[in-house]
Amino acid sequence: MPYGAFINTLPPAFFLAVHLIGFLLGAFFAYRAFEGTASLMGWAFSLYALAELVYMTYHLDWTVFLFAHTISEVLDLIAFVLLFVAVTRGVGLRQPDHHSISVPAAR
Repeated sequence: MPYGAFINTLPPAFFLAVHLIGFLLGAFFAYRAFEGTASLMGWAFSLYALAELVYMTYHLDWTVFLFAHTISEVLDLIAFVLLFVAVTRGVGLRQPDHHSISVPAAR
């Protein structure tokens, strides 16, 4: 028996619930990010929420697994990149000017 085969015994409703929770979290975080000044983060979380909806299409038997999985992975990857850009852009804005550090010469 392959590792993880036990997961096949869980009902489809379990997987729908997992993806629904992921969607709700992503939608909530997107809403909060768009409320503030973090629109890039809002788009990242929106793409994550959309990926969760696409995952659900497989569990609803609307698409095949590889199609839903591939589309969701691409959306998650783009969301991850946007999140990284948003976070690093925010860090760059908060950092004071960089000062060089001088080390005394050894005697």
